[in-house]
Amino acid sequence: MSEQHSRPVRRPSSAFDNIIGRHDPAEETRAAHATASALLTRVRADESGVSADRLVAFTDEHGIDEIAELWSKAPSRTLPGALWRLYLLQLAIHSDPQTAALLYERGRVELPSADAVIAGAPVPANPDELVVLIDTILRGAFRGDFAVALDRAAAFCRVQSSGATHTADDYEMTEPARASELTTRALRLSSYAQDLSACAVLWRHGTLA
Repeated sequence: MSEQHSRPVRRPSSAFDNIIGRHDPAEETRAAHATASALLTRVRADESGVSADRLVAFTDEHGIDEIAELWSKAPSRTLPGALWRLYLLQLAIHSDPQTAALLYERGRVELPSADAVIAGAPVPANPDELVVLIDTILRGAFRGDFAVALDRAAAFCRVQSSGATHTADDYEMTEPARASELTTRALRLSSYAQDLSACAVLWRHGTLA
């Protein structure tokens, strides 16, 4: 009876890379941080403002997918996480400025804080003015004081969240599905506000990366 010896299985060296490297979370995190830092540094170095204007207009021309691929999986209280939330906020306003204006005005009236003043929208703000405001905030992140831009975005989120919460209450008895959508929106905006405020503090301390 002949002996049978097991022989090592040889696989192409690329197999390891295909299995491990393609979706390596650590590598994705490093790439997110590196691209966010490099982009912010490069745009801030462009005193003409052309690069900032191009980035503000980027999602209108190209959509959100390319930005999502870079930053959507980054932890919320990091530089790429903050930039991702700013772009999501811009997308939401651009996609439905009428609803955004409705919720913002309701929140401005109901919220007993200085958030509406910090956000900087006109009183009252129409849909076009809110689009201009969110673009201005995003442009400020690339050209002005980054922490101030984050604080303005956080304040904006808190006003919108308040408006969504109170409007949800209005729909609770007659349109519960709509009320549920608005409640979910309010919770998401509140979460964004907390994350953006925390990022502003980290940026001022030089620890947002």
